[in-house]
Amino acid sequence: MEKKSVTELGNPSNPHGEAGFEMLRDMNEHHSPVTEWALGLFNVRKGDTVLDIGCGGGAAIKRIADTTEAKMIYGIDHSDVSVELSTFNNECNVKCGKVKVSKASVEALPFENDSIDRIITVESFYFWPEPEKCLKEVYRVLRKGGKFLIAADIHGDAKLDEKDIEGIRKYSLYNPSLSEFKELLENAGFTDIVIHTKDGEKWVCAEGNK
Repeated sequence: MEKKSVTELGNPSNPHGEAGFEMLRDMNEHHSPVTEWALGLFNVRKGDTVLDIGCGGGAAIKRIADTTEAKMIYGIDHSDVSVELSTFNNECNVKCGKVKVSKASVEALPFENDSIDRIITVESFYFWPEPEKCLKEVYRVLRKGGKFLIAADIHGDAKLDEKDIEGIRKYSLYNPSLSEFKELLENAGFTDIVIHTKDGEKWVCAEGNK
């Protein structure tokens, strides 16, 4: 019998157990370059309220807290393991009240209408249920003048290798093309849409504004 990988055991769509912790630690490191690139497009301003959807191991939250003057940073994830690890990796900022991590789903964000200035999701859009509806939920909580980014290290128009294709099949990843990203954001109500790519990489950062 073929031995399962940490990723398979940990379940990237809903991390659980010790394998989930190990997988999220690996992902924090592995996804660091695409996270840094996306955050360079995020333009967090002094006093902004920020939300990271599907915060995983909390690496993006930590980078935002350490490098910006955001007033408040929220992280949500539907995985208990992700909430625990994100909280641990941002312990100081959680204790001082700058960061709050909660268990919640993108399907029903626990925020008021027009309450968040900047929203990002890194490497989680692949797993969103009913993406069209979820994007409308993101639009609901985004404040007028706010920005939303979807960051991923592959997209449907990229030249994918066998490992990428196998991962898409194995984990049933939703992997839109660049034009599909634009259409999804438009249909949810976002404006000034920009689909960023990076030369030499398979990365995408789909930007929508309100």
